[in-house]
Amino acid sequence: MQTITRTTKYSQAVQDFVRAKGHATNADILQALRQAYPDLSATTVHRITARLVEHGELALAPNAPDGSARFDANLDPHDHFACSHCSGLRDVKLDHRLLNALEQDLGGCKITGQLLVQGSCVNCQNRRET
Repeated sequence: MQTITRTTKYSQAVQDFVRAKGHATNADILQALRQAYPDLSATTVHRITARLVEHGELALAPNAPDGSARFDANLDPHDHFACSHCSGLRDVKLDHRLLNALEQDLGGCKITGQLLVQGSCVNCQNRRET
């Protein structure tokens, strides 16, 4: 039996927001959408994001620094770079040669999931120099 899901104005708005932003927490989504939908609740946003992940319409990204779940609009396999200063998160596709070198350093273990690289983004580096 196939489950039929309906697209509500809220779920469409959540998808549109995450696609435009790339990555977002439930709090980010709620804050942004409350301007257009003042009655939108945190519980509704949580249920929508959980359903969208379950149906493969959003993916989970690395958690925010405070531990909050972050959602990813990019459903293709990829890795992430997280800025340790501004908490920004961006998608990266690491070169297979780097992955091979890491696997070699790991004694032949195979990397099968996403990698998270942390550091300082260009904007934060420029701000620290001025």
